[in-house]
Amino acid sequence: MLGVTVDELLASATDDHEVDLEGAGLVPKEAGDTVGGWVPEATREEVAALVDGLSLDEVQDRGVRLRGVRRSRLAAALADYYDAASGGLLYRPSVDGHRVATSVLTRAEWLDLSIPLGPDTDRIGLADVELDSVGRIERGHAVDRLTEAAMLGVRITNEPLYRLLDVDIRGGVISGSVGLAPFGVYALTMDLLERELADALVNGRPIGRGDLPLRDRYLPDVETVLDLHGRLCAGGVVALCAIARPADAYRGEADYALLVQERSGQVVNAAGRLAVIPKGFHEPLTDVAGDARIGATLVREMEEELFGRAELDSTADGRRAAAPMHSSRLSEAMRWLTASPARLRMECTGFGFNLVSGNYEFACLVVIEDEEFWPQFGGVVEANWESAGLRVYSSLDDHLLAKLAGDESWSNEGLFAFLQGLRRLRDVGGRRVKLPAVEL
Repeated sequence: MLGVTVDELLASATDDHEVDLEGAGLVPKEAGDTVGGWVPEATREEVAALVDGLSLDEVQDRGVRLRGVRRSRLAAALADYYDAASGGLLYRPSVDGHRVATSVLTRAEWLDLSIPLGPDTDRIGLADVELDSVGRIERGHAVDRLTEAAMLGVRITNEPLYRLLDVDIRGGVISGSVGLAPFGVYALTMDLLERELADALVNGRPIGRGDLPLRDRYLPDVETVLDLHGRLCAGGVVALCAIARPADAYRGEADYALLVQERSGQVVNAAGRLAVIPKGFHEPLTDVAGDARIGATLVREMEEELFGRAELDSTADGRRAAAPMHSSRLSEAMRWLTASPARLRMECTGFGFNLVSGNYEFACLVVIEDEEFWPQFGGVVEANWESAGLRVYSSLDDHLLAKLAGDESWSNEGLFAFLQGLRRLRDVGGRRVKLPAVEL
């Protein structure tokens, strides 16, 4: 599969059930082909043969069944699999007295951070530019995933993403280092863990140690979760966006518009589940060192997912702009927001590791404080292809927000960022908010 020797690439699936990720040998193909051009030719042919023999309805039905596994059931299964107490605590807050379970492993010192994302506080830096794959791919599982992706139109690229190596959060500063790893390797290793677990739950199979081969290999215990140098730890930012709105004769008093998305079935991560928006993998555009800050990814995701900058999409063909986030290229909405520092506030509200796939999650809060933004630009706020739908909630509707928090279709990282964002907004929102109590 990915990053293997030529001999391994040309071997049939029966020759070896796993392949080394170190090395080279990817075969470029035309961009218009069903499977991405980074996939080896022999594997592409194998995938094409499988596609011809499968029913699209069957593949779609399987996806619906897997996405139908309740969030609380996934969280409970992972709590049983891991002894979370050995390395942290599972994020399980109460919302207006009702306990909500997630699979996010965190610590007390990683919560309620309220750290502004600026140059003095956002100090994640690039440690190494060499692409590192860290591990081995299980060929059969990877081919199955590529086949399903080809049939459903899921976009899987092999662009580099940031792999977390170290993180240190203290004194109001986020420090740490990242390396680079191929996205395709992540998609065909760590990202398969959720599917394996959900499939076992749907089919009533055991989910203990020894029952989940991929999880047993890639993420067997909490010690491995926290061993960032020993595994591929991808992740990113997930942010609650709150946009100040003036009083309105139809809507009522001044408030914040809170944005929630339903993720598209074409995305690799959290497909079909609820999440806050923006949400994105931490990955470079053109400047691998300069883009390593968390805030850089957050601003880029706002431009791409809310303000129509489709050329920032990492699944798009080619990047020709030397500085895609240059001020002259910003959307009109982002240019207006950055014209005055009082208009836009971005904070990190929490950090943790999602035990579903081992991803690192920087929970953030984006607040557009100037209520003039909504009359001028509210009409251009539109989710991109990564969302199947966009919802808007009022920060004054505590009952509806409490009910939303209990929705079983949330992604775990999305709910983590949503609730941490509500906790922070409850402290700073003033008369614009009437939010449910989120207690840790």
